[in-house]
Amino acid sequence: MSAARQGVVDARRIVVKVGSSSLTTAEGGLDADRVDALVDVLAKARSGGEKEIVLVSSGAIAAGLSPLGLRRRPKDLARQQAAASVGQGLLVARYTASFARYGVRVGQVLLTTDDTSRRAHYRNAYRTLDQLLAMGALPVVNENDTVATDEIRFGDNDRLAALVAHLVRADLLVLLSDVDGLYDGDPSRPGTTRIEEVRGPEDIAHVSIGSAGKAGVGTGGMVTKVEAARIAAAAGIPVVLTSASQAADALAGRETGTHFHATGRRSADRLLWLQHASTPQGHLVLDDGAVRAVTERGSSLLAAGIAAVEGDFVAGDPVELRAAADGRAVARGLVNFDAKELPQLLGRSTRELARELGPAYEREVVHRDDLVLLEG
Repeated sequence: MSAARQGVVDARRIVVKVGSSSLTTAEGGLDADRVDALVDVLAKARSGGEKEIVLVSSGAIAAGLSPLGLRRRPKDLARQQAAASVGQGLLVARYTASFARYGVRVGQVLLTTDDTSRRAHYRNAYRTLDQLLAMGALPVVNENDTVATDEIRFGDNDRLAALVAHLVRADLLVLLSDVDGLYDGDPSRPGTTRIEEVRGPEDIAHVSIGSAGKAGVGTGGMVTKVEAARIAAAAGIPVVLTSASQAADALAGRETGTHFHATGRRSADRLLWLQHASTPQGHLVLDDGAVRAVTERGSSLLAAGIAAVEGDFVAGDPVELRAAADGRAVARGLVNFDAKELPQLLGRSTRELARELGPAYEREVVHRDDLVLLEG
């Protein structure tokens, strides 16, 4: 067994993500046999008490299609949310009944990106998941599709799984799909080869990745899974991408699927969420000096370096920081002022603001601890 696969075997806390196409039929509705087959694998993997598993499960919208008389996944948000409302209960009920065969309790955790990009909220999310695991329960995580807006098209939970893996300090992320790994072309065509290992982005720079799943009930595809693997690997978490039918082999460390090696180290939890999961509510346009201060010196953003404010946001919202020179997005952060407060502060020093407006204004617009640089 390779050292990488031995690391899979030794992983203690594992996040497993399964997509809609692995749990449901193309017509919609849960496939009880498929759910039971997955549960059999996960229950066995944790039966010795040495491993903890968090399951990130898609399928709520797909499970709600048939009961609501919908032939296919609707395109409009209102009916997607209605399907999710019906389907989420069915999904968790099915997991609860299936895991009960092994005496395993299930705890449902519904997240939105807003829950986990804000300082207090991400701590609560971690404490809940960690406590469930400590008490021997198996958390089933899904995005809160019934109230999500833009987040409902979040990549079929693939990116959510990578962020949850980082949040719970997982040792391994397993992405289960309807394809048994990443191929160097369309896997349905002769002559294509499964890529067994990815040690860095350069290993798959030549690969053309499709964007649609086979079954037509999910929103993801290989592109979202590769992106999720990249996020997790960059945060120090190895990833195995394979099919749901080979889940047992993947968790046992056998040579199946595609293994993405860890390429980076852990960063602050909410900064990862801020970078990959937040939706900016506005933009702050920075002069050249502020751009250099933020990107090169790791400084906080002060009012003196802001040239313009765009959007409607309140204190605590995520905003994008853009360079005035070329409009390039250089960073993302949590802002400390409402949009309507900022125009009177622009271009002025904190000392001047404190003297004229009071000590409450002697603070950063975006603190360096609430700021993450964007790639490229």
